[in-house]
Amino acid sequence: MFTGIVECVGNIKKVVSQKDCLHLTIAPKLVFDDLKSGDSVAINGVCLTVTAFSLDDFDVTVVPQTQLVTNLSELKQGDDVNLERAMKLHSRIGGHCVQGHVDAVGCIVSLKAEGAAWLAVISLPAEIEKYVIKKGYITIDGMSITVIEVMKGFFSVTFIPHTQAMTVVNRYVEGCRVNIEVDMLAKYVERIFGGRVRNEVCN
Repeated sequence: MFTGIVECVGNIKKVVSQKDCLHLTIAPKLVFDDLKSGDSVAINGVCLTVTAFSLDDFDVTVVPQTQLVTNLSELKQGDDVNLERAMKLHSRIGGHCVQGHVDAVGCIVSLKAEGAAWLAVISLPAEIEKYVIKKGYITIDGMSITVIEVMKGFFSVTFIPHTQAMTVVNRYVEGCRVNIEVDMLAKYVERIFGGRVRNEVCN
């Protein structure tokens, strides 16, 4: 479980493709001195397991299914990614509860400056549109962001200067594909009350 508050940016030192899996070596800009094999780390919002580590970098493996539903298959040596270690129960949750299970990939169709902030309009795949609401939470490449507006097939968010400076947002351009995870509470509500509605109709 994560909070959607990116700890730092990491740089992809090596990408190795082997038996349909991608093996990534990532160097964080901060020292992750408590990292160990088996730990979970969110890479652009995707929960992956650490398979090896040193003081300077760590390795993760991206399986074929994860490559299909995220933007990680597009990564190459030299690229930067957002990093967050798993949350601790005694820490403040500055964002919201993020699973690291990407629901869909969206595309930045518009990116404009609004003063020092950036306003982004991102495509919203139909299968997750019902879970996105104005002023609700959404996770973009591992970042907990507030939704500004929801339109048919799109939603908008604002990236403040701090987010631009501390994450991969400053590499964004129109046409970039981003990982999207919707608020899991919306899914639970649908599961619970959707079942009740179906039962009432049947009865």
